[in-house]
Amino acid sequence: MKIAIQTFRLQEWFGDDIRSVVDLVRRMEEIGVDQVEAPDHIVIGEDRSNYPYGKPRTALDYPWYDPISLLSAIAAVTTRIRLSTGILVSPVRPAPLLAKQLATLDHLSGGRVDIGIGVGWQKLEYDASSISWERRFSRMTDQIRACKALWTQAPATHHGEFYSFDRAYSMPLPVQPGGVPVWFGFALTDKNLDRIAELGDGWLPAERRPAALAPDIQRIKEAMAARGRDPSKLQVRCVLGPAAGEGRDPLEALNRIPEYAAAGVTTLAFNTHDYCTRPEEIEGLFKAATAAAA
Repeated sequence: MKIAIQTFRLQEWFGDDIRSVVDLVRRMEEIGVDQVEAPDHIVIGEDRSNYPYGKPRTALDYPWYDPISLLSAIAAVTTRIRLSTGILVSPVRPAPLLAKQLATLDHLSGGRVDIGIGVGWQKLEYDASSISWERRFSRMTDQIRACKALWTQAPATHHGEFYSFDRAYSMPLPVQPGGVPVWFGFALTDKNLDRIAELGDGWLPAERRPAALAPDIQRIKEAMAARGRDPSKLQVRCVLGPAAGEGRDPLEALNRIPEYAAAGVTTLAFNTHDYCTRPEEIEGLFKAATAAAA
């Protein structure tokens, strides 16, 4: 089992200084943390009534740093920890630009990028970017197909519903053979199952219960096998937060690691605010987590 640290709200421990977060992630790498996960929003609207995960945990003026820029800074001070997002609202970014940014980050990091993407939950983010909210899932699918073409071909040709180009060069190609691994963050509908089976390397479920995750992970593996892909390579990252009735004692959560492993989860992500009351506790949390996952 691998352990990931979320950067969400980390800067609050350090007087809102994002540079301290970069240094903290460097220390987490030394402890043995395997992956860092950065969140994403280009803009936030005042109306958050359709937020799908309960009450929003941030104020409207919360600083949402660009995750690719933040991960680039982290890449410069680390050598092993893998760089990911949770999740990048990818459809509001042009496919060639996204492909270029991620290939560059892959080079800066020596091939350590696992991009986590989804469509987000607020229409305003699309409106502000002059991108249609309708058919956003189809746009994301075509976007990743276009990125994969640009990551593996030189020149690259792609003709899709939203992106089309002939003999385009986007150099450099990513360090990782086959391009940057793509992890999808969305509910497992039939169409989304097909998207993962065709294009995905990983899944980022909102569900946190191992018993509920197990059958969905099995469905993905079966769909990958049906397409001739190796299901054993599927990566699944789940947030390990307190279960119902649990307090903030991380040991209670760490005792559930075998359940997640048995369900098919490969990485457990921790938000420090779920278990820590002050920044001095963060190092102890992740030392315990990496030891329990070993």
